[in-house]
Amino acid sequence: MEKQSTLAMTILGVLLAIGMSSAAFILGVQAKKAASGQQSITVKGLAVKDVQADNAEWTVTISVNDLTFAQALAKLRAERPALDAFLTKEGLDKSGWQEGSEEVRAHMVTTYLLGGGTKTEQQGYDASQSVIVATKDLVKIEAANKNFLALQAEGHPATASSPLYLVSNLEDIKMSLIAAATENAKKRAEEFVKQDKVKVGLMRSASQGAFYILAAGGNSETDDYGGVYDKTTIKKLAKVVVTIVYNIEQ
Repeated sequence: MEKQSTLAMTILGVLLAIGMSSAAFILGVQAKKAASGQQSITVKGLAVKDVQADNAEWTVTISVNDLTFAQALAKLRAERPALDAFLTKEGLDKSGWQEGSEEVRAHMVTTYLLGGGTKTEQQGYDASQSVIVATKDLVKIEAANKNFLALQAEGHPATASSPLYLVSNLEDIKMSLIAAATENAKKRAEEFVKQDKVKVGLMRSASQGAFYILAAGGNSETDDYGGVYDKTTIKKLAKVVVTIVYNIEQ
């Protein structure tokens, strides 16, 4: 009886071993099929390059206030020659000026009442006019922006925005970056499959991500949807990311 039990246990062990080996073989085949069934690879390619603004826009504005519409408009026009003289002195050619329309509007003032609530009433008129200066001479724009305080110190009611530093050949920059990013994506794909003894084949699809113009030294890892266009600095960093799907060849 004991011999029969031992024999039965031995047979059971052999059957279990055969079953486990068969299962391992089946799983191995399935895994191999799954690996060989991978027909494509998706990678991202990145390209960055230093760029520099080659033109600028600078907006200066005269703003005055007076009792009547006519007085406010006359006061505005009386102030305009001082602004023109300043821009000319700074070497900013008038051919690059874009004059905005003269605007006159009611000056409304809101006061708080002692018993609660508020009261809004007109107190004269505000008049204003803006001039946008466009130039490729960035040195003169920087100097004029610094010297603008002198015009204000003379008592002239003028304000100025920070200059906008722009890049004119954005499309050319973008195309060169796309080419470089595509090459980068191909290298990444080849590196990924190097150990699998397969080759990267033809491109199946490609898409461009956001296009970035960042301040020099800015975070090139930014991933804002729609991209970024920094206009505050002359030196900038351009960046583009592409996503490419390649066929895999055995």
